[in-house]
Amino acid sequence: MIIQTINLTKRYGKLVALNNLHLDIEEGECFGYIGPNGAGKTTTIKILATLLQPTWGEARVCGHVVGYESSKIRPLIGYVPDFFGAYEDMVVQEYLEFFASAYNIQGAQRTRVVGDVLELTDLAYKRDSLVDGLSRGMKQRLSVARVLLHDPKVLLLDEPASGLDPRARIEMRELLKELWRMGKTIVISSHILHELAELCTTIGIIEQGELLFHGSLEEAVRRARMGTRVLIRVLEQQDLAAQLIEKHESVKKIEINNGYIVAELDDDVHDFSSLAQLLLANKFRINEIKEEEVNLETAFMRLTKGIVQ
Repeated sequence: MIIQTINLTKRYGKLVALNNLHLDIEEGECFGYIGPNGAGKTTTIKILATLLQPTWGEARVCGHVVGYESSKIRPLIGYVPDFFGAYEDMVVQEYLEFFASAYNIQGAQRTRVVGDVLELTDLAYKRDSLVDGLSRGMKQRLSVARVLLHDPKVLLLDEPASGLDPRARIEMRELLKELWRMGKTIVISSHILHELAELCTTIGIIEQGELLFHGSLEEAVRRARMGTRVLIRVLEQQDLAAQLIEKHESVKKIEINNGYIVAELDDDVHDFSSLAQLLLANKFRINEIKEEEVNLETAFMRLTKGIVQ
């Protein structure tokens, strides 16, 4: 495991930010960390980045224990926080050269490395621009460029798309995809769930410091699925149609939601063609009938509300 936590716990007085977190992330994974505000995502990432010490338990990065071997971990990771510090008097080139020198990258190698990360993050044309004058999206890409200077194995990104406009979010997502294809192990926390679904190989869902789920997106969706739910839209007399459907032998319950009749079927029923036949036989005109899609957003809402334990 390139990242492993065992009984990882962080307390702030009576507040439990992390509670016995067990997490295993394989090399080469892109791991999406999901949870509401205050769930413990940032605390986890800061511990892995060696910026916080756990109250108890253990965190390992590349086989090294956080706290005891932090000096061995730091050259192997790149940490991108959810905010960008002020560098009012630096241009982009100077900013990157400053951090390259901090990693003891000198001379011609430093010039080459800075040029490479500028090209990779599509910021080469901004090399002479003031850092403080960059847009939010460009600052975030510059943050990624900074942590790539020493070619880390693991990237830890805390809400990298927060506050970005749609174009900047797409650019950030494509950059992270390219870094993953290059072999980087990526841990990324985000509230933009549909983009995590496109990017990540595995996800973790955390709430109130406890990990509720860790696995593939497909497994999360499977666990969140609550039987077969059918969405039906009729052209008229929706209430009468709902009353008719409710009497069907395979329907457990119905509700009206966003213009649809939502019919939840018995657990062992997956064929809903008989509902369409029933409506047509009673002269209702069907505009749409489909099975409810369960995606990452649906899984997140159901898993974090305790619908699935």
